[in-house]
Amino acid sequence: MTDLYLIRHGEALGAILDIIGDTELSPLGILQAEHLRDRLAATGEIAADVLISSTFKRAQQTAEIIAPALELPIVFDDEVQELRNGMVEGMHVDEFRAKFGEVNLRETPFRQVAPGGENWGQFVLRVSTALDRIVREYEGKTILIVCHGGVVGVSFLYFLDIGSLNYPQGGFYTDNTSITHWAKRSISDRPARWRLKCYNDNIHLRDIRSTTRIPWKSILATPAEGSEQPIVPLEEE
Repeated sequence: MTDLYLIRHGEALGAILDIIGDTELSPLGILQAEHLRDRLAATGEIAADVLISSTFKRAQQTAEIIAPALELPIVFDDEVQELRNGMVEGMHVDEFRAKFGEVNLRETPFRQVAPGGENWGQFVLRVSTALDRIVREYEGKTILIVCHGGVVGVSFLYFLDIGSLNYPQGGFYTDNTSITHWAKRSISDRPARWRLKCYNDNIHLRDIRSTTRIPWKSILATPAEGSEQPIVPLEEE
């Protein structure tokens, strides 16, 4: 049994200031991470064996905020960074568009974001390679990675074995500090396979602007569920 939790970082300053690349958390992003920390500390729902973080500032800062709830040191990993922007790091979006035009990964997946940056295929290969390395290295353990929306999106391509150099027509919008849970399980002696347990779980953000806090200590760490039922294959026609 292996469990992999992917947590997107909190809101970054770059997102509200239209700055490209590696920025720290916004005040709201810090609050989001603190609410996630309080949830994890109260419920104990993620008994992680290892805490890994992207080395981009917004992810690193998020990991540092939630680490006390997990009582784990942080293992920093460059390979779970968001798509790399190259020479335009720190540039305002308007300046970027004036110099390089719009980037449409769906229409031009092989175009680098900017010189020194990545194209879509390079990003997918890097992240898929990193996920494969991590789940093999920590097989049988519970892994938590603080990363990015793009990394969470690529996890679907990796675990569902969707091999494509093209940018998907459909996609995901992963909320800040949301939890995505992949679990490797075997049912009824069938070969173990990865299953998506949850995606975009951000319930801890619902009381940020509320006068009432979520009573985490009175909520079960895991849902009350029955035994998983085996998947019965349909008869061949």
